[in-house]
Amino acid sequence: MKLVGENMNVMSKTLGPAMRERDASPIRKMAENIASKNVDFIDINLGPARKQGAEMMEWVVKTVNEVTDIPLFLDTSNVEAMEAGLKVVKRDKGKPVINSVSARPERMEALFPLAKTYEAGVVALLLGVDGIPRDENERGILWSELMVKCTEFELAPQDVYVDPIVLPVNTQQNQVQGCTNFMMMFRDIAPGYSSTCGLSNISNGAPEHLRPILNQTYSVILNHLGMESAIVDSFDADLTAFARGGKAEIRDLILKAVNGEDIDTASLSKDMLDYVKTAKLLLGQSLYSDSWLEL
Repeated sequence: MKLVGENMNVMSKTLGPAMRERDASPIRKMAENIASKNVDFIDINLGPARKQGAEMMEWVVKTVNEVTDIPLFLDTSNVEAMEAGLKVVKRDKGKPVINSVSARPERMEALFPLAKTYEAGVVALLLGVDGIPRDENERGILWSELMVKCTEFELAPQDVYVDPIVLPVNTQQNQVQGCTNFMMMFRDIAPGYSSTCGLSNISNGAPEHLRPILNQTYSVILNHLGMESAIVDSFDADLTAFARGGKAEIRDLILKAVNGEDIDTASLSKDMLDYVKTAKLLLGQSLYSDSWLEL
């Protein structure tokens, strides 16, 4: 699984002020730290970027590119800022990616032309005019709308990253199944297309010490179902290990849970049992509570 480092974010208490004040040192340091963690992309997330968004995006992209040539995901709802970033981004190691284009008409009309003009990839976000889709079927309908636009603008399938929208398991557990079930259909309805997701959303709102095991376990489940990349915490070494094919014994246990196989839980260590419990939680086989590992 390819990894997109999520940590270059304007919401950071350190990076946000540095971006606004054009203080390059914290930006460069974070870019170098993310790059050292063996990620495949860096996501630059400026959020709405309403004030001087174009100037900020141009400056941040140039600053990051001073210390690394890792390809970038550019994330902002400000179309002018998005174009400013696309104009200056380095392409030594690969195309930049627009994160993201939803199935809302105004977003498609504004961003698909930029993708074609600047030869960028896109994250096709399965979000429509009615908001978040309720299940895998609504996700499929939204994907069909986005796929028509991808074809119209002649975007190569491998440059389109379909994002089925991961939602927090602690507040929208049924929605987790909608995302998982969509990925079960993905290879059939989107042959040749790539995929990604905001993986850390699965644990958003959960106690901080429990977030890593949720993120790691869901990464294994989604990767097994065909998810090719994910936007993640660059500094979660265990998640990176899973993504690179490591921790095979734990991975096999998680996939046994996915496949409904019998697991001799009495023979497992506490650590391995926690991953099995987490897999069953994410598969909807148990209800979420902050104490799910203790039950």
